[in-house]
Amino acid sequence: MRSFFHKSIVLFLLAGLLVSCADKDRPNYQFMSDTDMYEPVGYESYGEYDIFPNGQSAMEPADGSVARGKKPYDYENTPDGSSQAKSDLENPLPYTEENLNEGKQLYTIYCAVCHSDSGDGQGILAEREKILGVPSYDDVGRAITEGSVYHVIYYGLNTMGSYASQLDEKERWQVTHYVMNLKDQLEGNEEREFEEVGPTVSPDDPDVQAAQENVGEETVLTEEESNN
Repeated sequence: MRSFFHKSIVLFLLAGLLVSCADKDRPNYQFMSDTDMYEPVGYESYGEYDIFPNGQSAMEPADGSVARGKKPYDYENTPDGSSQAKSDLENPLPYTEENLNEGKQLYTIYCAVCHSDSGDGQGILAEREKILGVPSYDDVGRAITEGSVYHVIYYGLNTMGSYASQLDEKERWQVTHYVMNLKDQLEGNEEREFEEVGPTVSPDDPDVQAAQENVGEETVLTEEESNN
């Protein structure tokens, strides 16, 4: 009896020792130990490694690829592209009070510091002579259009950098609406009337879902309803 007890203690200790040495993240036996399938290499985001093209882990996107949520912009950053955008490109967003107010908020954040709240080019940086030569939106020589404003926001111009990374496509067009509004004010033009836009219906609306479920179902009328 005592011998069985001692053997049980020894077996228990051995089992505990084996369990304590086990590591779930590192199996004891690897079928493909010479590969990285079990233990992948973690590369630094901007590290230099011979395995990557040009020795950089941060590679450029594949040619022709489009980032999620982005749309290709067909006008090049050239004088011809700028001229074409100025004459052909139009604002696809409706001129509504909401879009104008959103554009005003974004303009105040990103643009007013140089172009001023009124758009005359005398922002606080221009007043402090940090940046010189900021033109007014009513400059006859420039004759800005919706297309030229959007193009400059997208690519930048002269000392003004691109704001394509700070503003998405809708926000750029909202700012364009507000810039053209400031241009009209500087030129003394009549205020542009807002466009009427019909209500938008969400596909998640319960009434819409109920209507979709009822499509194709036959409607049975009572005798009294059919007589009416």
